[in-house]
Amino acid sequence: MLILLSASHKNSSFDVLELLSVGGGETASHMVAKHDALTGAVIVATCNRFEAYLDLDEPYGVSPLPAVYAAIEAVSANTGVPEDMLRDTLTLLHGNGVAEHLFAVTSGLESVVVGEGEIAGQVRRALEQARAAGTTSPELERLFQRASQTSRGVKNRTGIGSAGRSLVRLALELAESRVSDWTQARVLLVGTGRYAGASLAALRDRGAENVRVYSPSGRALKFASSHGIDAVGSDDFAGEVARADVVVTCTLSEDHVIDADLIMAGRAQVGVNSRTIATATDPVSLCPADAAPEAPPQLIIDLGLPRNVAPNVVDVPGVELLDLETISIHAPLEELNATDEARELVGRAARKFSAVAEEQSLAPAVVALRTYIFELRDAEIARARSRGDSSEQTEQALRHLTGVLLHTPMVRARELARAGEQEAYLTGLDALFGVQVELPAESAATDATAAPAAS
Repeated sequence: MLILLSASHKNSSFDVLELLSVGGGETASHMVAKHDALTGAVIVATCNRFEAYLDLDEPYGVSPLPAVYAAIEAVSANTGVPEDMLRDTLTLLHGNGVAEHLFAVTSGLESVVVGEGEIAGQVRRALEQARAAGTTSPELERLFQRASQTSRGVKNRTGIGSAGRSLVRLALELAESRVSDWTQARVLLVGTGRYAGASLAALRDRGAENVRVYSPSGRALKFASSHGIDAVGSDDFAGEVARADVVVTCTLSEDHVIDADLIMAGRAQVGVNSRTIATATDPVSLCPADAAPEAPPQLIIDLGLPRNVAPNVVDVPGVELLDLETISIHAPLEELNATDEARELVGRAARKFSAVAEEQSLAPAVVALRTYIFELRDAEIARARSRGDSSEQTEQALRHLTGVLLHTPMVRARELARAGEQEAYLTGLDALFGVQVELPAESAATDATAAPAAS
């Protein structure tokens, strides 16, 4: 049974998502260790969602709630978020709805900016992280691999994401009113991960030419060299923050990289004020020497989760902060909404995924029936040979008859499994042939059910 526990920008605050974003691999390991029937866990933790995909090996009809509560306990222990808050926040899906949800997420249909392209890579890396932690299962592997295939199909057939939609591009659109000329703006990029490359590309598309990069983990030189920009060292970081018209942060750091003290220290270090520099965000005339100094306007765009920038930066004169929560509020959802065709492709792929799982649920029964029939066939062949009939025609006829007899039961197995009527098939085998089969796990995929985890 596949289970999903989900918190996203749609049902949770960014404060909670920030806490949940830390330590996905450790959380998955703790979940599996908390409940014996949990055979796998994959955590997808991004800037606007936390989702735990679980594989529960329980017989049909057994409630998933004990496993769900064990998983919530593990999340709470690893993130510090109280269990009662998690029960109020996390949405529970199980059965067929899990695949459709993941396929939609991977295709960018559930993102703040619908159609954004980064999520597919984040989902893929979540599976890789689970593999490294040893928390995947065959069914979760099949689910996530199919999700990647569906995402590619949606983008190729519908054009979703062809406009390069992403959070950073939306953030830069929102920043247009603050930046008069991107070609003259001094930009500092903080972070060198995969998202940093997308951020730099979006900045260049806006016309930004004066871009520098700083890395809290010391990777700035390598990133700068491969992208044709200048690197900033740790000793110069505060000063560069003070000089920048626009700062874009996108690191995986669990601590604030920029706060009010750093900005003030940087301003003191370089002596930046409105009397000595005219900025691209406010290209006004320089103030007279005897006028009271005014701080230069600066825009900080924080794309990190956990937050890279401390909230107190807005207390520094001239500083404006654009964080994920603000960006999500202004996301033009109607304009960027997914097409009906994309949703239909996702739904079709999910139905196919579930149908395969349902067919596989009766595989032990089909194998038992085939084994029973093959044993009868082999016994008849042996009996014919003992009577002197060892002709190839007789043996071929018996094998052909076996295939004919098995055809209808195998077709009915697929039909009944898809209809959720596995028990009828098992009852028929027992009544007609005396073949008794006990399915080891849930024998019917449950329809999607969405409810708070505490319900």
